[in-house]
Formats: sequence, C-alpha cells, structure tokens
Amino acid sequence: MAILIRLDEKLHERRMTLTELAARVDITVANLSILKTGKAKAIRFSTLEAICVALDCQPGDLLEFRREDQAAADGPRPTTSSAGSNRADSRI
Repeated sequence: MAILIRLDEKLHERRMTLTELAARVDITVANLSILKTGKAKAIRFSTLEAICVALDCQPGDLLEFRREDQAAADGPRPTTSSAGSNRADSRI
C-alpha cells in the first residue's frame, strides 16, 4: 500500500512556498519537507488540520491511497511513502 502526498501540487495551486506554509502552520521547513517528499511515516491530525486550514483544502486534497501494484504500474513517484520501507522513522 502507498500513500501519495500531494502537498507540492497544492502549494503550487495556492502560490505558496514551503517556508510560508511552515510559518503559518508553526512547523519546521525540514519537517514539511519530509512530509512533502513522502518520507514521513505518520502525521498528527492536528498537523494535518493546520495544513488544511492554511491551504484552505480538505485532507483528501493532500493525501491519496494507491495499492502497491497500481503505484508500480503508474511508474515511480517521488512523493510515495511505503509502510515497509527502510527509511528513517519520521513522524510529524
């Protein structure tokens, strides 16, 4: 299973930088970058809520679920986060 993070697309739509979002949400740019690149293992609901408020969107606008076989068929995605990966445990 894969969760795709659509934060970059939403930032582009809103013409907002990661730095500006970090200031509005009161989270570090480094942690937002981890989320944006799909390296985060988890996200707190309070963080997701704050991002949604700042971007005026719904959680579904930022997150998408794809099965591994579907994600593989669509090609590699740089914003894919897998549950079984060997990445460092990053929780935001």
